[in-house]
Amino acid sequence: MDRVKTGVEGLDIMLDGGVPKNHTFVVMGSFGTGKTTFGLQFLNQGLALGEKGIYISLEEDQDSIMEDARSHGWELKPFIDSKQLTVVKLEPNDAKTTVQRIKSELPEFIKQSGASRIVIDSVSLLNMLFDNEHERRANLFNLSQMIKRTGATCLMTAEVKDENPLCSRDGLVEYVADGVISLRYVERLEKSDLQLSVRIIKMRRTNHSRKITPYQITSKGIVVHEGSEIN
Repeated sequence: MDRVKTGVEGLDIMLDGGVPKNHTFVVMGSFGTGKTTFGLQFLNQGLALGEKGIYISLEEDQDSIMEDARSHGWELKPFIDSKQLTVVKLEPNDAKTTVQRIKSELPEFIKQSGASRIVIDSVSLLNMLFDNEHERRANLFNLSQMIKRTGATCLMTAEVKDENPLCSRDGLVEYVADGVISLRYVERLEKSDLQLSVRIIKMRRTNHSRKITPYQITSKGIVVHEGSEIN
């Protein structure tokens, strides 16, 4: 089976070598858990291997995304200038136009660009553009299937419910996606601090670890301490 390395070394070990190629997977977590960093790290890994990528943002503009990446030592400007990486900013305040662009322009754009890695940050904001759960579910499924038909591997980020950090805000994307990776805080009362932890909830068609494993967000990106345990 062909695999796509996430660029997060410890996590790739937990994934038995990486995410299966052409999968759509979601990285879920609350604010500050590193979802955007994960997405940029995933793209940067592909760029370093000569692959093309697309970053679709519903929050930050291109300059802000470049600054986020630069803070971890990833300089994206040369890749953007050479068109190896394309950053697309969608405007969630213009729902009708944004939805139409996704339906009519995105499939052909992905094919023409030759992108093998796509990041959508965040699918929670994208889902808010639709009026009801039926529309959200249908459009999310159609988006996932459309991307899979291009042959690309797609990472989507999603916010979680405050009362249940293992469930996305609208409870939909984890059922549509091939894989679910949870980023969360674990409160350690005896040490009076919070420990970041990662867990692979599911990943279709591959063996993977289900351990709750500590990780850090460093100046070089996310580092998963595979082999360690939360204590």
